[in-house]
Amino acid sequence: MTVSPEERLIGAIARLILDPTAPPARHIAVGAASPIPAAACWLVKKLGHPVRLSLLHRPTGNPFTEGSRELFDLAGQGRIDLFFLGGGQIDGQANLNLVGTGDWPGRTARFPGSFGSAFMYFMTPRTILFREEHSTRVLVPRVDIVSAPGISPPGTFRRGTAQALVTGRCVFGFDGTQFSLASVHPGETAESVRTNTGFAFRDGTPCVTADPTARDLDLLRGEVCEEMRETYPEFCRRVWDRAAVERAA
Repeated sequence: MTVSPEERLIGAIARLILDPTAPPARHIAVGAASPIPAAACWLVKKLGHPVRLSLLHRPTGNPFTEGSRELFDLAGQGRIDLFFLGGGQIDGQANLNLVGTGDWPGRTARFPGSFGSAFMYFMTPRTILFREEHSTRVLVPRVDIVSAPGISPPGTFRRGTAQALVTGRCVFGFDGTQFSLASVHPGETAESVRTNTGFAFRDGTPCVTADPTARDLDLLRGEVCEEMRETYPEFCRRVWDRAAVERAA
């Protein structure tokens, strides 16, 4: 089966969720405008794993009757195991910038705003960072403004930090101090990743990112798509409906 770039990223995130070496992901929360992480969570659930999903952006069936306030309350109580974050800029210490570039308060370019990203980063045991664009514009030596720090000084209370960073070119692991190149997507190499990354990382001998299995693809294009259609209709049309038409042609 032909695998789309989006399906490859979904599969990579699903494998990270199920990583047996990481703390268990019993309750996973997904913020707004995150169709690829949301699809990965639905895939894990449809594969039969007993996870609870709290999808902030879902119009119906959303457990948060008062929106983000309840999400933050659950995270503060330690009742969310895994969350997803991205950034307009991400650096080699897993710092995120969601404010803007240039001098404070981001006078060169403005990003959507940090909202609760710092709180969720500190309160959640596992965070998977995600950004489709992989370029030196996004992956920088040092973020201009730290809106959510990846590393904290000794004695600072935080439950966890980044588990990994998934991009349109590769998957990085994070050991609490530095990123390492875990896998490269088909068509990429360690050198092409290095050329397009502004921060230093350990590369070792990365494998090629595995494609989703045939069962994964059947679920993504069927049950997962139907679960997501109400929340992310354009994503479903672009990734799965259009692909179905092309496969039938």
